[in-house]
Amino acid sequence: MILKIVYSFITTLGFGILFNIKGKKLIFASIGGSISLFFYLLFLKFNFSDLSSLFFSTIIFSIYAEILARVLKTPVTTFTICALIPLVPGGGMYYTMLESIQGNVEQSLKIGIDTLSKAGALAIGIVFVSSISKFIRARNFTHLKNTKDS
Repeated sequence: MILKIVYSFITTLGFGILFNIKGKKLIFASIGGSISLFFYLLFLKFNFSDLSSLFFSTIIFSIYAEILARVLKTPVTTFTICALIPLVPGGGMYYTMLESIQGNVEQSLKIGIDTLSKAGALAIGIVFVSSISKFIRARNFTHLKNTKDS
């Protein structure tokens, strides 16, 4: 498990370099990739389903990304996309296409639906945290505006 987390850090570091992230932001983005995989594997170890493990680990790394974005004054997508890399169901996409090309329509659909479900769990987790974050920021902005008017 530890080796997988180290590999996810290195992989995310590579993607961060490709995305032109520099300095301490690159390190924090890479840590985000490690966090996402760590919690995914942790939830799996506690017998959560694959989809719920993806969903809950996405919520955790999205909170991490939102907090870092505010602290480092960086767009939240910088950290979200990097942290998402270790969880992307790329193998499922590959095997869906492979089965499709080989003419195994039933197996292709089965793998494709599973892959789409995983991608949906990732997207819903990110949107959930992003929506709550925007709600909190809007509420705080309104509160600050009302106190200035008084």
